[in-house]
Amino acid sequence: MTTEHGAGGVPAYDALLDERGSRCPVPVIALAREVKADPDRRLLLLSDDPAAQTDIPAWCSLRGRSLAWTGPAPDGGAGTAFLVVPA
Repeated sequence: MTTEHGAGGVPAYDALLDERGSRCPVPVIALAREVKADPDRRLLLLSDDPAAQTDIPAWCSLRGRSLAWTGPAPDGGAGTAFLVVPA
């Protein structure tokens, strides 16, 4: 699935990972699994775990990925959207 700038100005992404309701370390584990499956995808991770605010940028830095954008969830729901892309 590729999405252009949509609700809330969310940049284009290839896959959506909705990890709202999951707590650390589950969102990072899900992100790692998806990156391993296809390293070229742009992944939009949704998380309402407060730890994600530090965990996702740190994981990107450690794994050679780029955190290209953060913002509100495109569906208007709870949590934050993190756009993780190849570096």
